[in-house]
This record gives sequence, structure tokens and C-alpha cells, in this order.
Amino acid sequence: MSVAKVVEILASSPDGFEAAVQSGIERASKTLDGIKGAWVKDQQVVVENGKVTEYRVALKVTFVLKD
Repeated sequence: MSVAKVVEILASSPDGFEAAVQSGIERASKTLDGIKGAWVKDQQVVVENGKVTEYRVALKVTFVLKD
């Protein structure tokens, strides 16, 4: 039997929501082993002069705890 933990992280990208998610998972993978999935809790954009300049996501990342 395994036990999992969920942590919330925030990530951003100027290239879109998908890129923000990928960036967040890549960064989380540097310190969290055993990532099994994530779900997007929230999305938002930063707007400057009528244009979207940054995409942000709040992710709930699930990983399995080591024995």
C-alpha cells in the first residue's frame, strides 16, 4: 500500500496555460520524487495595455511518499 501527498504550487509562463502547467511540473520534479498527477485548481492572466502578458496556474500536485 502506498501513501500519497498533495501540495499546491503556483506557476506562470508568457506562452500560455499549458506552458505554465509544464513549467510548474518540471520545477516540482526537481524536489519531489514520485509525482503521479496534478490538477489545475485555478487559472488567471496578467493584462497590460489591453494584452495578456502572463498566464498563471495554481496546481495541486500529487506524489507518492517514500517508504
